[in-house]
Amino acid sequence: MSAPHRHGGDPAVGPRGDGAPTPAGPALPPDREEEPLPDDHSAVGRLAATVERLREEVRAAHAAAEGRALVELAKGVIVERLGCGPAQAAKQLAELAGQAGLSQLELAADIINQAAHDRVAEVAGDFVRTVRQQDGPGTDPGADGTGTDTDGTGEAGADGTGEAGADGTGGTGAGGSVAVRLRTAESAALNAGDSQAVAESLLEHALAPLGAVAVAIWTTGPDASLTLCGHAGFGADEPARWRYVPPGVATVAREALTARRTVRFPSLGAAGLPSIGHTRHPDGGRVAVPAGTGGRIHGVLEICWPRPLEPQPQAVERQIEALAELCAHTLETLPVQPVRTRALSSAAAGAAELVELADGLYDPALVLTPHLDGEGRLRDFRIRHANEHFQDPAGRSRGAVDGALLLEAYPTTAGENELFERIERVYATGEPFRARRTRLTALVDQVPLASAADLSISRHGDSVLLIWRIEDESARLASLLQHAQRLGRIGGFEEDVLTGEITWNGQLFDLFGRDLTEGPVSLRDLTAHAHPDDEGAIARFLQAVLHQRRASSAAFRMLRRDGVTRHIRVIAEPSLGADERLLAVRGAYQDISAQHWTEVALAATRDQLAVTEQESAERNRLALQLQHAIMPPTTAPLDAPGLDVAVRYRPAETESLVGGDWYDAVVLPSKKILLCVGDIAGHGIEAATGMVVLRNALRGLAVTGAGPGQLLSWLNNVAHHLTAQVTATAVCGVFDPSTRTLRWARAGHLPPVLVRGDRATTLPLLQGLLLGALAEAEYEEAEIQLEPEDTVLMYTDGLVERRDTSVHDSLDQLLATAQAPADGLERRLDLLLTHSKSDTDDDTCLIGVRVT
Repeated sequence: MSAPHRHGGDPAVGPRGDGAPTPAGPALPPDREEEPLPDDHSAVGRLAATVERLREEVRAAHAAAEGRALVELAKGVIVERLGCGPAQAAKQLAELAGQAGLSQLELAADIINQAAHDRVAEVAGDFVRTVRQQDGPGTDPGADGTGTDTDGTGEAGADGTGEAGADGTGGTGAGGSVAVRLRTAESAALNAGDSQAVAESLLEHALAPLGAVAVAIWTTGPDASLTLCGHAGFGADEPARWRYVPPGVATVAREALTARRTVRFPSLGAAGLPSIGHTRHPDGGRVAVPAGTGGRIHGVLEICWPRPLEPQPQAVERQIEALAELCAHTLETLPVQPVRTRALSSAAAGAAELVELADGLYDPALVLTPHLDGEGRLRDFRIRHANEHFQDPAGRSRGAVDGALLLEAYPTTAGENELFERIERVYATGEPFRARRTRLTALVDQVPLASAADLSISRHGDSVLLIWRIEDESARLASLLQHAQRLGRIGGFEEDVLTGEITWNGQLFDLFGRDLTEGPVSLRDLTAHAHPDDEGAIARFLQAVLHQRRASSAAFRMLRRDGVTRHIRVIAEPSLGADERLLAVRGAYQDISAQHWTEVALAATRDQLAVTEQESAERNRLALQLQHAIMPPTTAPLDAPGLDVAVRYRPAETESLVGGDWYDAVVLPSKKILLCVGDIAGHGIEAATGMVVLRNALRGLAVTGAGPGQLLSWLNNVAHHLTAQVTATAVCGVFDPSTRTLRWARAGHLPPVLVRGDRATTLPLLQGLLLGALAEAEYEEAEIQLEPEDTVLMYTDGLVERRDTSVHDSLDQLLATAQAPADGLERRLDLLLTHSKSDTDDDTCLIGVRVT
């Protein structure tokens, strides 16, 4: 395709400095001389001038159209050569024109005709090197447009050539081929007559090489509906069934429209969203890309793959986004679909019609139009019009905000309730937004002034209508009073003493159980509706209000006709005239039945609590006496040859937490020594009695000479079968003085601690369930050879347990204290109790043995 050179071509087009075509004068036939125009002041002259002006406008329109076509073709060349998308090509064309000192139209003509090839190659090379320095590592293309791509992005040189990247997706493989596909698809899209042809072209030239089998182009309606306007690769019946998707129906395209970004579903079946073609490719991958310009989404490009979709290279993702931009430009020229709801139709979507509509509203309204930056991105909204009922929260006039940018006039909309983001979303998707009692804040002399309002945001064509209704102060107070009376079960009244007229509110009729047609009850007739025992209280109340003319109150039991008795408090005050004459009585009735019965229940509860506290104190006293009788806090030293034994018992500080911790150290008939500590789950008398059972049972079982593992197994049977569901932890050891050997086992208990020299360590954590958990249980045994001066410590969790510290950290603290030097075994146990950082709401048992 040939195109005019910068200084030649169509004589009706002459480039201007700003890049727009300049219409030239009318061309005369070569065999005719210019005839003098008629007098401009005559009718014929004015008509001729009008005709000539219209001709000039037609020629200018043709020239502008041809200029836009040249620019689009030049953008296609840049897409092919640099492997970028249409938006990037437009940006690069503008930057190249600025660097070359030419208008975009002039540079477009030069690019197409290759008249300025050397200059374009040089400037493009500089631009690509700048992009590579900003985006990532790579080798710059040379002056001739060739280059090597080392980062795998696949960007070609200025002439469209380039070597493949490290991952095989770059250069000619991704950059060049992608650019060719984009160029072919763009040319076909520009030449297509409708969106159906665009869809077929995109699938054939750009998407089929990527493995896609079908494509759908959706256009959005003013009501956020979706209409299928182009498709390719689907069955014959699918497009008819998916011609229209109403607002609010969740589909793949709807997800992209709502999120306003590209959405990817590796498998349509796993996503659980319906869409066109889901019956033919239920497990295929889907990608949906919003197609929009200037902050507004005109439609959605949906692409279908036959199999689950793997992660795509970045070059492919850029290609798909570039295809969505092509669709956006195509959809932008389509006629707007009619609205299927009661919103404005497309014919009334113009800003002028919207202004007329806003002026007909009784609520304050703003007509907003998008404000784009130089690159076509939405940055703000301009206040096109404020209607006649406009009320600025800051007190400004309509003229002060008309024509201003929204974020400049109301900066708090950017952060408060995400109002600006909601306006953006409505403009992008077309889905209206409504909310009640939304907080609006305006800055008045840098002081935030808040108010509550009902909001309505809707898009109409290229404009947004923002309506708000600020809650009236009197209506708000009346609503608050009504809610307060309903929640407090209060009804107000006013009684005119002179005329006898009585005014009640609706809540008061509900309290008395009367219909509105029956009329209110006078104060003097109040005793007829009250319990006979309360007549005296009502009489004193009426005497104070009607005769002594002072405010008063009374409580009485109201007998309703439905048989329900209500406890009511009446409060009233007189209204006096200028001559101190009683004019009216105003007051309120309040249902205090709930309060009355609550007081009665509280009184009964207090009496019951007093009895319970007395019983609990007696129960704790008996449990503490029982525990001290069986397990005294101090005991005499054990006479064991070759072994020093010391014990400590510290009861809980709170008597109500009497626990089941126990210990035992006894010399067996075999001259071996039984050492054990245990902890019954729970507190109180049950725990204390369970402790007695297990402690005595273990003593009796130990006489058999069995090992600690067998003893714990038998003790488990006792806990499971012979007690009332007692569970406990325990550690049991048998020390042989002749060999200085300690055999031990544990049942869900913390392991003993061995202090040897200046080091303290825990013994191995043997396997063993807590006692009473199962009917049968086996317990692992271990044996350790003690050396002279070794110390073994057995303890319950009351020594180390803390609510805010892990067991591991608590054991580390115990080991640090245990290995500290101490003068004798008794002193070591005292230090352990003194420096214990445990919570003191549990008993503590501690046994220490030292080999002599």
